Amino acid sequence: MAKNKSVLKILPETYQSQGMQKLWRAHSDSVNKALVVRWQPVGQMDTLLKTDLFDEAVGGGLSPLLSSLAKRVIYIDSALEVHEMAKDRYSRLQTIGADVRHLPFANGTFNGIVSNSTLDHFESPDDLFGSLQELFRVLRPGGQMILTLDNLSNPMIFLRNCLPFPFLKRLKVVPYYVGVTLRANRLERLLRESGFEVVEMDAILHCPRVLAVTIAHWVEHTSPRTQKSFLRILTAFERLSCLPTRFLTGYFVAVKATKRSR
Repeated sequence: MAKNKSVLKILPETYQSQGMQKLWRAHSDSVNKALVVRWQPVGQMDTLLKTDLFDEAVGGGLSPLLSSLAKRVIYIDSALEVHEMAKDRYSRLQTIGADVRHLPFANGTFNGIVSNSTLDHFESPDDLFGSLQELFRVLRPGGQMILTLDNLSNPMIFLRNCLPFPFLKRLKVVPYYVGVTLRANRLERLLRESGFEVVEMDAILHCPRVLAVTIAHWVEHTSPRTQKSFLRILTAFERLSCLPTRFLTGYFVAVKATKRSR
């Protein structure tokens, strides 16, 4: 089994020292929130699982939204430092140290799962497939999962994944380990093989990421009005999700999947 390359293993020395890209994180959170709001089931669920604490550790995160969607939300992550960073922001989060490939929960524990860019940080496709099987196991029949992964159909993601991580890190292209990921059609196939019913697929985060992150770093030092205008421009790129080319421009493939009721 591949060693778990948690994205947050490197965060304390990178995101903190680089100001944690606050403006970019605000945009990323906004896109993820919009996806969850669009695909959320009707009514408040009992229990919800979020498969990492990345968003809550380095930005505003999804916690306020998820708390409104479920009576109980459990967050997992394999890195102790990440739990500490997230709880500095949200002291009441219910967090558990766990690996998504080996979840410490009984079958059918959760009504819903939110897994945004968690499963694309492993070295092996087998780990990704094993994680999908674990998520299926802990989801109740009739439950829903919202999942996003790095989109291998995006030319920039494809090129990035062809290059060695130490090289990318030296160039400061990525501050954390990036692992294997999938194209939309293969992800759909693996989800079905894991037992999920795929309800809907999409692509999100369409702005040119490298350029946007670079500009965002500069805009952070400008007026609040300029920052808001910049965020509106980034959000406007999400209209590309309506085009047939969305899986070429989106940085993440997004899936809404359910576990069939018995």
